Amino acid sequence: MTAEYQVHGDVAVITLNNPPVNGLGLATRRGIVEGLDRAQADAAVKAIVITGAGGAFSGGADIKEFGTDKSLQEPNLHSVISAIEHCEKPVVAAIHTVCMGGGLELALGCHYRVAAPGCSVALPEVKLGLLPGAGGTQRLPRVVGVEAALNMIVSGEAVKSEFIGAVAGQKLFDKMAASPESLAEEALAFARSVADARPLPLVRNLPCKHPEGDAYFQFARNMVKGMARNFPAPAKCVDAVEAATKKKFAEGLATERELFINLMWTPESRALRHLFFAERAASKIPDVPSDTPKRDIKKVGVIGAGTMGGGISMNFLNAGIPVTILETKQEALDRGIATIQKNYEAQVKKGKLKEDKYQQRMALLSTTLNYDDLKDCDLIIEAVFEELGVKETVFKQLDKVAKPGAILASNTSTLDVDKIAAFTQRPQDVVGMHFFSPANVMRLLEVVRGKHTAKDVLATVMAIAKKIKKTAVVSGVCDGFIGNRMIERYSQQAGFLLDEGCTPSQVDKAIEKFGFAMGPFRMGDLAGNDIGWAIRKRRAVEQPDMKYSKTADLLCEKGRFGQKTGKGWYDYAPGKRDAIPSQEVLDMIEQHRKDAGIAPRKVSDEEIVQRLVYSLVNEGAKILEEGIASKSGDIDMVYLTGYGFPIHRGGPMHYASEVGLFNVVQAMQRFARNPLDDARAWQPAPLLAQLAAEGKAFA
Repeated sequence: MTAEYQVHGDVAVITLNNPPVNGLGLATRRGIVEGLDRAQADAAVKAIVITGAGGAFSGGADIKEFGTDKSLQEPNLHSVISAIEHCEKPVVAAIHTVCMGGGLELALGCHYRVAAPGCSVALPEVKLGLLPGAGGTQRLPRVVGVEAALNMIVSGEAVKSEFIGAVAGQKLFDKMAASPESLAEEALAFARSVADARPLPLVRNLPCKHPEGDAYFQFARNMVKGMARNFPAPAKCVDAVEAATKKKFAEGLATERELFINLMWTPESRALRHLFFAERAASKIPDVPSDTPKRDIKKVGVIGAGTMGGGISMNFLNAGIPVTILETKQEALDRGIATIQKNYEAQVKKGKLKEDKYQQRMALLSTTLNYDDLKDCDLIIEAVFEELGVKETVFKQLDKVAKPGAILASNTSTLDVDKIAAFTQRPQDVVGMHFFSPANVMRLLEVVRGKHTAKDVLATVMAIAKKIKKTAVVSGVCDGFIGNRMIERYSQQAGFLLDEGCTPSQVDKAIEKFGFAMGPFRMGDLAGNDIGWAIRKRRAVEQPDMKYSKTADLLCEKGRFGQKTGKGWYDYAPGKRDAIPSQEVLDMIEQHRKDAGIAPRKVSDEEIVQRLVYSLVNEGAKILEEGIASKSGDIDMVYLTGYGFPIHRGGPMHYASEVGLFNVVQAMQRFARNPLDDARAWQPAPLLAQLAAEGKAFA
């Protein structure tokens, strides 16, 4: 039963029971209506309470039904709310813990609402590119005021029930319970106290006005336009709330419904819904059951106090987990600790962190120059120089001192985790944990599964990633894993575009207009162009037939490594990050073309975007074929959270499916005929070619 019915004396209680958040799926909706019918048919029942079992009143729509016929079948949520409003006996919502989306809309349809303190209340549909579709934009302004309601709807952020309850004049809650524990009894008592009340109050009958309506809504539109330029939903939320103030309730409801349906069909909403599901699916590993036992992580060791080591350490300190940082020299330790302190002090100065929290976190940090001091760590992460010989020295030492069952992780971004594991006598305990820089800020964590990595190690690392607020994606072992393997093809195309007639700023501006956080040349300057140079040198030995533009090597030969040297593809003023086009670089590129006998041509922004993005897509398809990633959504999560791919496009694989894989393959075949490009790079991956031929998508 997803909606249980019980009678407590003269009050019927309908309890939503659809774990984990009592989603309002079809069975639950039917159960509510059946419970209402039973209560109305029972002369002994004087009032009805609707509440939720477990840790939620209701989190809204059942995500398992998204995009299925069940989400459309009657009774839909509108019908359920109508049944409540037409109930002849008072219906009281007993709200606790989580009341969001359709759950809040359900509560707004009840005659009365009793809330427990600490309950998170929200209409978060805007985060899926939608607006509340079951009366939320029409009812919420009537109970909390137009401005407060619009702020909640446009932001999608949760507000605590006691905060709303303390606002004078609000009509959302008729009573605040003394505590979550007393909610059930207080809701029953309240229901009995209103059993004879007539007429029954309806939120829809409350007035909804703004004293300066036109001016306020124009101001609101201007605000959301600047904040959400790539997403249509926030502006439509303003339209819907404005309708609540200017139209009769039924007309406003119709307006809301029309806007909701139109948003459902937008590519932006499809992208956000894809992101919603992909993020949840990323934590699920096909052959690692959710009930796999996890190892206890009470103390973490980090080897290396540089930029990565310090950032990695901060993640664990923020989560209240003690960290010991190991370095080879005291000066390096001192520099690393000073950087961590500086980062925290900046947060304190900005008001993002309280002084006592800062002190608590620093108290969890210890340092050492001796490997023996890591013997009681449950998880040890190395963040040393990206060279296999250096990793070998570290892991052989760890194998000697780490306790049995300790997880040994490498922060390598490209190297073979199986080779690293082979440096130990415990390959089952070795895993890749590839953090992205700055590690204390970036959400992405690539979890690299070695050939021998134990399932409980994977389960533990995925759980600890969640604890330190990372989006973890599992990758198999290959050169560059998911993200860096794909970005190499992207960077390769960026170089060819320079050969053919583009400037670095033209390429960057085209892809940034598409929505990327930064283009390939600004990204190279930020990361350090010498990193790519080292990879290309390795490629020259391992894959001598791999084709690249020579411009990046010429740049590095001039010592232009990027922001850290004050010059890269762009020039940089001391202490600033503004990318200034460099005449030296433009002259270098022009001379390279002359030396290679290349006549430059005009390249359109459309071609720039397609070549950069489709190079990612084709390599992503190979990664899927090889089983390096288990699903296309994992690849999208890597690029959305680690590489600045535009969220409103949904990730490279989702975007390709939106464009149509047939169209992607057609464009690739066109690029393959370009003599200055690498025709092999545009040979469609068999999976991509197959899906395109069958008219299918990645997901």
